[in-house]
Amino acid sequence: MCCSHIAATLADPRVGVDVLNKYKTVAAWHARRIQDTSPPAKRRKVSAPTCDTCNATLSRPFVCLSCSFAGCWQSGHVINHLHETAHSFCVDTRSGSVFCADCDDFIYDATIDSTYLSTVILIEEQLTRFQVVKRIREPYQPWTPDESESAILKEATVLPCQGRRGLLNLGQTCFLNVILQCFIYNPLLRNYFLSDRHNTRLCKHTDCTCCEMDNLFSEVYSPIQTPFGPTSFLATTWKVSAEMSGYSQQDAHEFFITALNQIHMTCRGSTNISCNCVIHQTFAGQLQSDVTCERCGNTTSTVDPMLDVSLELKAKGGEGGGGENTLAGCLRRFTKPEKLPAKEYSCSKCTKAHEAVKRLSIRKLPSVLSFQFKRFEHKTTSKGVSQKIDTPVRFPASLNMAPYTTLVMNQSSKDSDGSTYPGPQAMYEYDLFAVINHEGQMDNGHYTNFARFRDEWYRFDDDKVTLSTLGACLNSNAYMCFYVKRHLEYKPNMKPTYRVTRDNDIVREQEQEKLKEMARQKEVDDALMATIAGD
Repeated sequence: MCCSHIAATLADPRVGVDVLNKYKTVAAWHARRIQDTSPPAKRRKVSAPTCDTCNATLSRPFVCLSCSFAGCWQSGHVINHLHETAHSFCVDTRSGSVFCADCDDFIYDATIDSTYLSTVILIEEQLTRFQVVKRIREPYQPWTPDESESAILKEATVLPCQGRRGLLNLGQTCFLNVILQCFIYNPLLRNYFLSDRHNTRLCKHTDCTCCEMDNLFSEVYSPIQTPFGPTSFLATTWKVSAEMSGYSQQDAHEFFITALNQIHMTCRGSTNISCNCVIHQTFAGQLQSDVTCERCGNTTSTVDPMLDVSLELKAKGGEGGGGENTLAGCLRRFTKPEKLPAKEYSCSKCTKAHEAVKRLSIRKLPSVLSFQFKRFEHKTTSKGVSQKIDTPVRFPASLNMAPYTTLVMNQSSKDSDGSTYPGPQAMYEYDLFAVINHEGQMDNGHYTNFARFRDEWYRFDDDKVTLSTLGACLNSNAYMCFYVKRHLEYKPNMKPTYRVTRDNDIVREQEQEKLKEMARQKEVDDALMATIAGD
């Protein structure tokens, strides 16, 4: 609930600054405690606070914003302190929520909320594991050689970068090879690792997947043409993921998701609040689910993050592979409204269980779209074994994602025409750059892939690399497809959000200091005038 007491307190130039500073201190203390990497026993012994009334160890401390009192909530000691001292506010260190004694309830204030978020982001950016040195991270700046560096470059020997290199099969590791090849020809990942954005010499991680990616790009783009064996990458995968360990055949899509998670965890810029690592900048989008009650028309929307899109190959209930066997047809089925029975939905507005309609749409399009066709049915057949769907799927070289976005679908529901899309067409257009194929059955199959290098298409079969064509790629039996946005929205030299927040806080504090100084000067002037009037 909103509170007039906190608003009046923050408006006071003398008291408001002290309350905000105390609130920042508490939020920063808890954020540092969460990020602390020392052993749990030592962390509890050193930093666990106690109640100032009963001396009990506090797992959820409440701190007074007017003094240094810390107390427990369940026993009511912090509430008693507020009433006895006529202090108004205390803060829950775990969530940052503020309790007002005058309102006798937890309250909401936009200034408090933004202060908590900016403080936590600042502490997390300072203490995340990717930091090599203890200083504030600077934004990426493009490198322009000076005169001395230009002279060195002129005298340097130029080595040709091949960029086409097969990967050795280390024992049913074709699933790993095809995903790595798709990573290699992903333009955003390629530019990231070839520009030395992750330096293996400075990285302090153990079993770092980002370091393995950096080594992989160095090997592939070296002048060596013989096949490369990603033994170190495989060993690191086994160490960080028990599900992927062993020499048994694995699913390429499962390894794809595992690799993305591991790169995200060890990548520079990875945070828990506002992640700007290369994985989220490349693959992350948003999926929106709208559920509409057929009784009252109330619509509930939920937005979830997504890294890829998994598509059904046939309409539900069709055992013969019914439906359109095209990527567009799969996307239409994916975004088609679906009936929900009354037992699966209870409306929050009319508070009754009733039938509803659920519809999925893509709220935010990523820079790289990854599609997986669900070819493996893990339900048992009459023979008691799982089966693979070998239905061919036609997919285009260029793709327009506008009809499947939330923005366009909402507009189409209001506009019967639906022939025009909001915004420039470039924001919806994608081009194919890699395809993964699966041959054979589930238990004894083999993965191969196609990838585009410059203006040519190549087929990769482990260590064998052969020149191919776009037509051969489009006629293949795809398991996964990768599309890159045709016009990427580059924003060079952008100031990171945490720096913008910090700069805004500095400006706000300076303004508050000026107001505080003006108030003090006014008190001095009033006192002087009162003295003169008394004389």
